[in-house]
Amino acid sequence: MFSKQTYVKRRNELVKSVKKGILLFLGNNEMPMNYAGNTYQFRQDSTFLYYFGINEPNLAAVIDIDNEKEIIFGDERALDDIVWMGFDESIEGRAKKVGVEKTKSFSELEKYLNKKNKKDERFTFFRNTDMIIFFYFKIY
Repeated sequence: MFSKQTYVKRRNELVKSVKKGILLFLGNNEMPMNYAGNTYQFRQDSTFLYYFGINEPNLAAVIDIDNEKEIIFGDERALDDIVWMGFDESIEGRAKKVGVEKTKSFSELEKYLNKKNKKDERFTFFRNTDMIIFFYFKIY
């Protein structure tokens, strides 16, 4: 993991180049081999890792350029996960280490995007550095 300033600088440079709209970053999920509890070794999406530096599954992030907000969406470990993997730093704690002050549960992501969608805001979806797609969308 790099310093907080590194991630903040990368996101600021991206914001300067895109200029307006909402940037959506989807991290990777764990991939089961033969059942949900037996997964392949986790590898975070490269773009998510480059801009947010958190190597944990089931995360997403939004940069709302027009409202100058950065939010990381994700859920804390469930009790079953804590039993097997132990306690770990909270998502909020990890977010602060990369310069993001606001976190929400993953279930809030859909609500957030639907709210922004009603305003006909421009969305940019980032998934892998070689594929950047600009799009407007309506969710009905």
